[in-house]
Amino acid sequence: MNLIPVILSGGSGTRLWPLSREEYPKQLLALCGDATMLQSTALRLNDAFDCSDIQVEQPVIICSEASRFITLEQLNKVDVNPQGIILEPVGRNTAPALTLAALFALEKGDDPLLLVMPADHVITRLAAFNHAVNMALASAQQGKVVTFGIVPDTPETGYGYIRGSDKLADGLFAIDEFVEKPDLNTAEAYLASGEYFWNSGIFLVKSSTWIKLIGQYRPDILVACQHALEVAAREHNFIHVPLESFVKCPSDSIDYAVMEKIAGSLGSESRAVVVPMDAGWSDVGAWGALLDIGQKDSNGNILSENVVAVKSNNSLVMSKSRLVACIGLDNMIVVETPDAVLVASREHIDHMKDMVSSLKSSGRSEPVVHRKVHRPWGNYDSIDSGVRFQVKRIVVNPGASLSMQMHYHRAEHWIVVTGTAQVTRGDEVLILAENQSTYIPLGTPHRLKNPGIVPLEIIEVQSGAYLGEDDIVRFHDHYGRDVKEAVELE
Repeated sequence: MNLIPVILSGGSGTRLWPLSREEYPKQLLALCGDATMLQSTALRLNDAFDCSDIQVEQPVIICSEASRFITLEQLNKVDVNPQGIILEPVGRNTAPALTLAALFALEKGDDPLLLVMPADHVITRLAAFNHAVNMALASAQQGKVVTFGIVPDTPETGYGYIRGSDKLADGLFAIDEFVEKPDLNTAEAYLASGEYFWNSGIFLVKSSTWIKLIGQYRPDILVACQHALEVAAREHNFIHVPLESFVKCPSDSIDYAVMEKIAGSLGSESRAVVVPMDAGWSDVGAWGALLDIGQKDSNGNILSENVVAVKSNNSLVMSKSRLVACIGLDNMIVVETPDAVLVASREHIDHMKDMVSSLKSSGRSEPVVHRKVHRPWGNYDSIDSGVRFQVKRIVVNPGASLSMQMHYHRAEHWIVVTGTAQVTRGDEVLILAENQSTYIPLGTPHRLKNPGIVPLEIIEVQSGAYLGEDDIVRFHDHYGRDVKEAVELE
């Protein structure tokens, strides 16, 4: 039996702003250790299975168009080569995402198991997670949908719950019902009863089982996903789902679309079962959750490098670019990035979504992108700007190049800091080494390439009447992006 990890990586993670942005969501961040949450999820099944007849294939990733290149780059860095990256032009929740993955998995003629995992969860005890997956295999192979219920240790009001009923022979429970987020008194009663689990959002199901169930209960989702995948453009391992077809797909979760409808059957007749799991799980949904699971100092603080705290307790303080000094903090969240600083009491951190929505409605860019912007060829950081000038630090990966492009309203000066630059400027091709520079006049077609084996870093000084990122005409691009039209710098 083959098993394909299906990694759902389409969330925006607004409650972890300002580290998480719409185009750089929380699953791309390293919040717990050196690996990002996406990388940790992709590596979770290494040496997972007790039996030799389970073959783990490369994963299928579901993510947004905007994050496709950084997603692939992060996976490649940990030697994970996804067999498919399905790109959603708009979010339609988890049921359509799983339907696309199941249809894609069935294209080869096999009927693999799908282990569906959100990319933005933390699991600290991998042995316990792997044990739970092994327990679920037989039921999933028999055509049941298995979910993983977190054994609760607190009366948590921020999670949905699953109520188990009959205990099955293999240690699983038939699912009696799914319960929405409770109030505190109800959550305390759930915890005391021992019958309830937190809903992890992790599932194990055969591809054909899911297609049968989604076709039975939400045929409109199945038909929309079938059409979207049929007309999707395929480029290497990217599957570009077209907006005009996918936007017509109803939005629904796996729980609402199928799981709640098949819950309630008792004993061996149940098609929905839950595996109890105690594996150090957290969805890191907000800054308070990171404070709960992180390693604290003697005062209950989590402090990053470049932070000094005096007379402060039970606070999370993170700095990404400069010294942050704190005095007298208590139950506070402070997160510093180069372009934004969050200061919030832990008591009111639940209002984060409202604040981010307010920022977006005012037209600010900070909820959407970082100052440092990732591109398929590398990244750029806008380090200074003023009237008629802007300064950027540009890093180009070895062997990569920007598009052939020109600007109507600005000229550019390039200074090589490290590495070697191949510069196409009109009909000229220049090779520049460290400390050398060149000038790109307004209206001149140009391209920057790194022909070397180490990253190329340049400082770009733009000057002109208009310095917006939409002043680009792209003539040729290696990454399949639009040409001969005004688009932002890529």
